Amino acid sequence: MSTATWVTESTRFERNIATSESAWVKWSIIGIAVSFFTLFLLMPLLAVFVEALRKGVGVYFASLVDADALHSIQLTLIAAAIAVPLNLVFGVAAAWAIAKFDFRGKQLLITLIDLPFSVSPVIVGLCYVLVFGANGWFGAWLIEHDLKVIFALPGIVLASIFVTFPFVARELIPLMQAQGREEEEAAIVLGANGWQTFWHVTLPNIKWGLLYGVILCNARAMGEFGAVSVVSGKIRGQTNTMPLHVEILYNEYQFAAAFAVASLLALLALVTLVIKTWVEHRVEQAMKQSTEGASS
Repeated sequence: MSTATWVTESTRFERNIATSESAWVKWSIIGIAVSFFTLFLLMPLLAVFVEALRKGVGVYFASLVDADALHSIQLTLIAAAIAVPLNLVFGVAAAWAIAKFDFRGKQLLITLIDLPFSVSPVIVGLCYVLVFGANGWFGAWLIEHDLKVIFALPGIVLASIFVTFPFVARELIPLMQAQGREEEEAAIVLGANGWQTFWHVTLPNIKWGLLYGVILCNARAMGEFGAVSVVSGKIRGQTNTMPLHVEILYNEYQFAAAFAVASLLALLALVTLVIKTWVEHRVEQAMKQSTEGASS
C-alpha cells in the first residue's frame, strides 16, 4: 500500500470513528444545543432590544441622553479606563514573574490571582467598606485628610480592579510558560536589557493573548454589579454605573429607560464579542503560520 493510500484510508477511518453515532443522536445533540442557546441566550438578548424600543425610537434616545444616564455611562467608562490599564500592568508583571522565574511562594501567588473567581463580589464590596468606610480601619484617617473612597469613584475603581485582575494574568501565564525562557535568555546574552527583551522578544509572542485578556477584563469591568453596588452607595447621578442605573430605573417602573440603558450594555457586550472573535481568528492564523514555518 502506498503512503498516499495509507494516509487516505487512515483519514477515512478517523472520520468514521468521529461520526460513528447514529443520525438521530447527532441531530438530537445539535437540537439541544441550539434550543438551549435560543431559549437562554438569544431570546433574552432580543427581549432587551424589543422592550427598549417598545415606546419608540424617540423615547429610546431620550432615555440615553438623560443626565443621570449620561453620568452613569461616563462613570462606567472612567472606572474601566482606570481599572483595565492597572490590571494590564499587574497581569503582565505577574505572568512574567510566574513564567520566567522560580521563587518561593509562586504557587501562593497563582492561588491569589484566582481568588476573585471564588469570592462573591458582594463580599469584596463589604471588605472594602470594612477597610475604607467611615467606621473602617482607615476611616478616621481618611476623614481627617478629607479623602473619600467609599461612595466615590476610588471605591468603584478598587472594586472593579479586584474582580477583574485575574483576566489578563490568566491569559498570559500559560502562554508564557509554553514559550519557555530560551528566547529571552538568548536576547540577554546578546546584550539586550530587560526592557528591550520584553519589547522585542516577549511582547510579539504574547500580543494576541494580551489583547484577549484586556478585552475580557474591560467587559467585566463595565458590567460589574455586585462589588460596585456595595461600595458606590447607589447615589443617583453621582455614583451609579450603568448596571446600577438599570436596576434603579427598573425598580422605579421606568421600564423603557431601564431597557434602553441595558441595551447599550448589551451592545457593548456584542462589540466585545466581535473583537474577541477577531482576536481568536488572528491567534489561530498566527499559530498556523508558526506551525507551517516550523515544519518547513
